[in-house]
Amino acid sequence: MASTRDTSIVLVGMPGVGKSTIGILLAKELAREFVDTDLLIQVHAKKALQDIVHENGYQHLRELEEAIILTLDVSNHVVSTGGSAIYGENAMAHLAKAGQIVFLDLPLSDLEARIHNMEARGIAKPDGQSFADVYAERVPLYRKYADITIQCRGKSPVAVVQEIIYEEGEQYADADA
Repeated sequence: MASTRDTSIVLVGMPGVGKSTIGILLAKELAREFVDTDLLIQVHAKKALQDIVHENGYQHLRELEEAIILTLDVSNHVVSTGGSAIYGENAMAHLAKAGQIVFLDLPLSDLEARIHNMEARGIAKPDGQSFADVYAERVPLYRKYADITIQCRGKSPVAVVQEIIYEEGEQYADADA
């Protein structure tokens, strides 16, 4: 019996965890198309994410992100989402119908070491909210929507890709049992 889910893999996680890098490598490994929702937002708005936040506010970026995700038809793709995609319940339900949602998890200290200038990243957050606050708010949401969680600490992008492929296979094997 085949799984009732499509074969797409949707990557979620904090800014700086490596969703785009891992997504490209994963798409190459699995010979699937790759979609980066942050890039789709920028192309649609014709401006950088941080410019959207500065000009229209973080809520506008979140709304734009959800609207763009809801238009996607991503059968047999690897999808890298923006870090705030998990705020859109309808968007996450849409992505869950497309396939497995994989939470790329990395401790706050590792993320802070990777992101030196949070203000330049286009993070959809209220003014004054620290990166630690964003992390504390989002991690439970990533876990809520995730079918698979991959601990990324100390792993190369290639190692994370191999673990996703293994875990995805295990998920489908369990669904077929």
